[in-house]
Amino acid sequence: MKNVVVIGMQWGDEGKGKVVDLIAPHFDIVARYQGGHNAGHTVIINGERHVLHLVPSGIMHEGKMCVIGNGVVVDPLELLKEIKEIEARGVKVDGRLLVSSRAHLIWPYHRALEKANEEHRGENKVGTTLRGIGPCYEDKSARRGIRAGDLLYPELLRDKLSANIADANTLLKAKGASVLDAVSVSESVVEQANQIAPMVADTAVYLNAQIKAGKNILFEGAQGTMLDVDHGTYPFVTSSNGTSGGAATGTGVPPNHITDVLGIMKAYTTRVGSGPFPTELFDATGELLRERGHEYGASTGRPRRCGWFDAVVGRYAVAINGVTTIAVMKMDVLDTLAELKICTAYRYKGVDLTEIPHDASILEMVEPVYETFPGWQSSTVGITSYEELPEKARAYLDRLSELVGCQIDLISTGPDRVETIIRDGSRLKQWMQN
Repeated sequence: MKNVVVIGMQWGDEGKGKVVDLIAPHFDIVARYQGGHNAGHTVIINGERHVLHLVPSGIMHEGKMCVIGNGVVVDPLELLKEIKEIEARGVKVDGRLLVSSRAHLIWPYHRALEKANEEHRGENKVGTTLRGIGPCYEDKSARRGIRAGDLLYPELLRDKLSANIADANTLLKAKGASVLDAVSVSESVVEQANQIAPMVADTAVYLNAQIKAGKNILFEGAQGTMLDVDHGTYPFVTSSNGTSGGAATGTGVPPNHITDVLGIMKAYTTRVGSGPFPTELFDATGELLRERGHEYGASTGRPRRCGWFDAVVGRYAVAINGVTTIAVMKMDVLDTLAELKICTAYRYKGVDLTEIPHDASILEMVEPVYETFPGWQSSTVGITSYEELPEKARAYLDRLSELVGCQIDLISTGPDRVETIIRDGSRLKQWMQN
């Protein structure tokens, strides 16, 4: 049995889509367990770029079943749009995608509320994608959410929508925002949302039955460890648990059925949106990383903030996720640099911190403590053997592994599937051979 969780070890955008796409053929089912369509998983196949937001990356492989778990919040219209785009590329979705009956649905009032909330915050805004993710999770926690299973009961659905729209309009009025027309939402949006009803199922029952039958599951998370609502740089976080524990709560598969956790991290660090980022670079090097790494959000197009690798973050991610093996992405982006730095600690008021402070305001004030390494200044693009990497590149990777406390089994040397090193004898290699 191999049931593996793929998680981001930084602030999201680490390259999870490529890794899931690469190893999905060796699993029977790919299940997404949290987040919404604010995620953007980019898969490049034969030079063609595919960006997925809700549908698990495994959909690109014929015959693989895909599941959107109960921990995901689903915008029905965005899901239908995405399915249409995928099928236009010749990929069959019908019969291969299930949506949890317990997954909460995003409605127009969620987007309106998020926009009003961010505008009301002014300079203190979180920097969300304004797609209604947070307000939908708020409704879930407040026990007034509308779930995919409610699509099967139209009369009850309309009653719940009417009540929620009335409540939302009260809040929108208070913030000076435009209110919504309940009739318009109930008629036009519900009619389209009902198109996903045939995909709705009790996916927790399905997944556990498949495990009992000997099937293997790849669990796909969104965002990253430092955006986890409990363990990230709160309040500059997403609204769900992108750490490995979210795979159990977000699918209904118990923790003792999960065999490994694959952590994904870039060879440097990026972040989108507001919040602390100790190793951020505001100079030409930061701009070089952005341009060479094409660091623009797959969902929003927003430029990503770029900085040196943060080993404090990496070590923290290994610990709280139980990471058993690591994939390092975008190694080739560093090829031209004469010098590299790794943050090994934070200095705060003269004291070196080796752990992440819980308070974001403290993290904003720390000074990174760096180790400096010589760059290799030669191309690693397309290299598929670890031994072929420049000696200085191997030394850099060895130090990353030592500092975060986990073996690096995969190194990405370009965006395409084939531009990848998978180390011989590694856990990852074993998954792909069995």
